[in-house]
Amino acid sequence: MDDDKDLIASADATIGLIKYQTRVSSGGHSVVVDEPVKMEGMDSGMAPYGLLLASLASCTAITLRMYINRKMWVIDEIGVDLELSKTPTGVHIDSKLSFKGELNDEQRLRLVTIADACPIHKLLVGEVEIFTALK
Repeated sequence: MDDDKDLIASADATIGLIKYQTRVSSGGHSVVVDEPVKMEGMDSGMAPYGLLLASLASCTAITLRMYINRKMWVIDEIGVDLELSKTPTGVHIDSKLSFKGELNDEQRLRLVTIADACPIHKLLVGEVEIFTALK
């Protein structure tokens, strides 16, 4: 590993002969990823795009929960609903936040800003380099 890199996470994926069922592992946990039937998969797990959105949604929710807890606001539940769409110039993600609890307008606006500060959000809108090589 280069000296200028600080490893944040790692993951590995293994696919066998079952079309397109893939086992993905990271941090001692694993999930099944697959394509929907309309893409010739078996729909036995989340599709890759769904998994990407799940990462963003969970990171957003966790970031919001940390902030809300620090502020000691009484919020029983946080909802993060995402939709990924293709556009003529790339992709677009719509993010809708919902809260069960008492918030004023100023707090709600602050939570939108905090949501956009989650690490996965920053990674997706920032500069990402991917280098592929043979093992």
